[in-house]
Amino acid sequence: MLISNVHLVAVSGPFPAPVAGLLDVRVDGDRVVEVGPGLAAAPGEASYDGGGRWLAPGLWDQHVHLGQWTLSSARLDLAPARSSAEAVDLVRERLEQWPDLPVIGWGHRPTAWPANPTVSDLDAIGTDQPIVLIAGDGHHGWLNTTALHMLALSSRDTVVSETEWFLAYGRLASVLGTDGTGPEAYRRSMEAAAAQGVVGLVDLEFSGGVADWAARWAGGADLLRIRHACYADGLDDVLARGLRSGDPLDGDPRLTMGPLKIISDGSLNTRTAWCCEPYADKAVPGHEEGQPNQTPAELRALLARAVAGGLEVAVHAIGDRAVTEALAAFEETGARGSVEHVQLTTRDDVRRMAALGVRASVQPAHLLDDRDVTERLWPGRAERCFPLRWMLDDGVEVVLGSDAPVSPLDPWLAIAAAVHRSGDEREPWHPEQAITAREALAASTDGWGTVAPGHPADLVLLDADPLDGGSDREHATALRGFADRVAVTWVAGQVAHARS
Repeated sequence: MLISNVHLVAVSGPFPAPVAGLLDVRVDGDRVVEVGPGLAAAPGEASYDGGGRWLAPGLWDQHVHLGQWTLSSARLDLAPARSSAEAVDLVRERLEQWPDLPVIGWGHRPTAWPANPTVSDLDAIGTDQPIVLIAGDGHHGWLNTTALHMLALSSRDTVVSETEWFLAYGRLASVLGTDGTGPEAYRRSMEAAAAQGVVGLVDLEFSGGVADWAARWAGGADLLRIRHACYADGLDDVLARGLRSGDPLDGDPRLTMGPLKIISDGSLNTRTAWCCEPYADKAVPGHEEGQPNQTPAELRALLARAVAGGLEVAVHAIGDRAVTEALAAFEETGARGSVEHVQLTTRDDVRRMAALGVRASVQPAHLLDDRDVTERLWPGRAERCFPLRWMLDDGVEVVLGSDAPVSPLDPWLAIAAAVHRSGDEREPWHPEQAITAREALAASTDGWGTVAPGHPADLVLLDADPLDGGSDREHATALRGFADRVAVTWVAGQVAHARS
């Protein structure tokens, strides 16, 4: 295929300004093989006239819970709830519409509520249907007693959080049905991502394994590149199959084995992110600094098993104490991979991350949601939150993602948040940690810079140059709407999306 008459977006390389002039790009199979002006189509070669648009490497979302993202459109949206009573009212309305169906909700954030949610709040609704309400950060489930019993959880009046919740979440489908996660549903999610210029996803879903993904792929959920992560409960199966990070799962190089995912601490909104200092408000009794999900010895043992099996690791660490412990485990075991989130850290640990060659996998859109909560729960620490500028200045490899459905699966939103750290009319939140649009785009292309021979034929054709903008605020506003400027997305040389 020959893609003619395009400008190249100067993602990286020795280009202080957009690459001059119109160029042509030849693709052979799944690789770019030639770039230059005046290339002619060979006999029988397909051609596409870019019409002066802008060609860039395709985008990656490096942190997605694809099953949950696929389900989110069918779930009860609890994001508007500002109290337990408001959430209960939304559940009542759903049950009035569909009294014979379970209620699965997503998105409540009770940190700022007057009181914590309780099981008795939901039991008071008086339904025999199970009610499962998943927090907006994914770190706890608020269930009624019927749902607790169906998921074989002990009776209580509090939410189910962290490790206990992640294990229970994996049982949801078996108890409540497939809930819309068949191959066709995954395919629709992939189509929506491709329409934004996305060519690949790192799937960090809590449940499912290699066999599930192979079956899903064979069933038609094969539009994008996927790296499938396993968790500790699936590690034995991965090691028994002899799979190493990067190996094809089912013979197709677009579907590969990703990292071992470890959730080492909790989250800010649940007040379980593990910190060096106590939370200033509503700390969990007995765990005023948050808490780890494994002991340091258990974390090191998991990393050591991954190293022995040829797997990278992706260690979720939101609090600064969790980041410190994660880096210590990387250093001791020689593991390779990433720290996921790095929401709160120190300059010394950023430098340590660079020295160890550990990637920072960051979700910038979280700073839009967590800005006010951070100031209340972590006062005096905000200048150390989402420190993208420190990371790049100190030589850390940074990759961006969404953590969908915690934030929307929208790479342009992530890029915009990294450039202009505000989601409203307020001034940017700690703008000294902002990065440039070029840096943010480079962190969103899986390490591929300006399109060149030898690159994978994972490409996106845009109506305009995403690096061309005015002030940071104006540029960020334009970037948030850039999904509408995606004309074509190619994955391995095949059209994954073409605007009608």
